[in-house]
Amino acid sequence: MLAAGEALERLVRDVADFPEPGIVFKDITPLLADHVAFRTIVTALADAGRDADGRPVVDKVVGMEARGFILAAPVALALGVGFVPVRKAGKLPGETHAVAYALEYGEAVLEVHRDAIGVGERVLVIDDVLATGGTARATADLVAACGATVAAMAFLMELSFLPGRAAVGDVPMTTLAVV
Repeated sequence: MLAAGEALERLVRDVADFPEPGIVFKDITPLLADHVAFRTIVTALADAGRDADGRPVVDKVVGMEARGFILAAPVALALGVGFVPVRKAGKLPGETHAVAYALEYGEAVLEVHRDAIGVGERVLVIDDVLATGGTARATADLVAACGATVAAMAFLMELSFLPGRAAVGDVPMTTLAVV
């Protein structure tokens, strides 16, 4: 059985100067192309939404555009709960909550449908990389705007040289690899 850390080490590649000079992009496409590794990663991320007996403890899984979508949707299926996309501004057709936030290399606005997450629901937030924490914090703020609670967050990788964990606060967090 392939371990999640081994899959990440073997199949995630660094791409220098993308999308801007000085940024080292973590490319997960080789990981996604390997069905055994992808299944291993989905299972490991889904564990963040389960109790000690393996029962789901969340009502929804939220994934951020775009790589978070790829990971969060199968995690939601593995948990037997709904998937909610958090998108860049102007991409959702209904009424939305919006939050502006800082990226490692710029600024952006994220949105979620106002009716996508119910009041009192517990949410697992999934993304590929925790860097500065801006996207994760903004997503947590959107969940709160819906009247729900972020029960946990799970990431493939955490960039240890950036303050992402501090930006997120006391939310239980799972990272499959720290780089």
